[in-house]
Amino acid sequence: MKYRALGETGISVSEIGLGCEGFAGRDEAFTRQMFDLARKHGVNCMDLYSPDPDLRSRVGSVLRGQRKDFVMQAHLCTVWQDGQYKATRRPDEVRASFDDLLTRLGTDYIDVGMIHYVDSVDTWHSIADGEVMRYAEELKAAGNIREIGLSSHNPIAALEAVKSGLIRVLMFSVNPCYDLQPGGEDIEALWAEESYKNHLFNMDPNREALYETCQRMGVGITVMKAFGGGDLLTADSPAGVALTVNQCIHYALTRPAVATVFAGVHSREQLDADLSYETAPASEKDYAAAFASFPKISWQGHCMYCGHCAPCPQGIDVAAVTKFLNLARAQDTVPETVREHYAALSHPASDCTACGACETRCPFGVPIRENMERARETFGG
Repeated sequence: MKYRALGETGISVSEIGLGCEGFAGRDEAFTRQMFDLARKHGVNCMDLYSPDPDLRSRVGSVLRGQRKDFVMQAHLCTVWQDGQYKATRRPDEVRASFDDLLTRLGTDYIDVGMIHYVDSVDTWHSIADGEVMRYAEELKAAGNIREIGLSSHNPIAALEAVKSGLIRVLMFSVNPCYDLQPGGEDIEALWAEESYKNHLFNMDPNREALYETCQRMGVGITVMKAFGGGDLLTADSPAGVALTVNQCIHYALTRPAVATVFAGVHSREQLDADLSYETAPASEKDYAAAFASFPKISWQGHCMYCGHCAPCPQGIDVAAVTKFLNLARAQDTVPETVREHYAALSHPASDCTACGACETRCPFGVPIRENMERARETFGG
């Protein structure tokens, strides 16, 4: 298992994390089996959004005595009423549900306290300026949560939250189909058939800006819906072709700022498939050829950081240079952290001889030589 820094929080998480929603309605034996298998393969983090009291208690029982070995991401603003989940912004309900969460999990702190399901700018502002954020900050000051996070499907609302500096972790829906859709408050549009009727071209600029801003500001991204609820893995995928588990995970993990993919599992077979990513050969993770063949989607001219341009005869890490260039171009001035990371590269863009070998291998027709010249001008080397 590989581990990544969760932004600048100081928390290290496994590339594959365990989403617990699939354990709802299952017994403790199943829950324990899933956690034991995940831990055996090096998984050290989980996400629990559900306020289901039975599920919370079972997870707490399974993790008893192992608390310090596991990074817990759990959600504020979720309550259990009349036998079902509900999102809430009422301070009294938020407080009561979080107290119940700590009790049932058998812990006095959560590593990442996620402000749950913020999909509109208005909702974000009401939270940022209201009692929910003050309560989250109170919990952090008391040590009951280590970091404040936020979950969202809307890049416009999420970008507002990230830029505010109030959150340090973002849980976001990341996959190659959703990334083409414009931001909005209607999350069902992300998987609606009509959203993919017309030919789609390249990543939504708000989503690209979100990932790059998170990278620049040190906000770690934890991924949900990497498989689009399973839709991307079928012949009826919005992409027009079925993708594999490995391709979806690899796509998410190659986005800027992404630290872990939380895979929601409903069976041993699903978890085995997710965990096999870590030992899969590069050929099985490679998504470039599949993406280039999408009948309804085009990534022409857009760098996907897929690495097909390698190897460079001069040893330049073309994907890394391009990523730093994109981070710099998103600002009026080059952020110092981006400049430092660029300076640490073994071979800068100025080493490029414009031989064009990389461009012959790029599946997306990216003007790499032009990008290398822009990087040389931007970073001075």
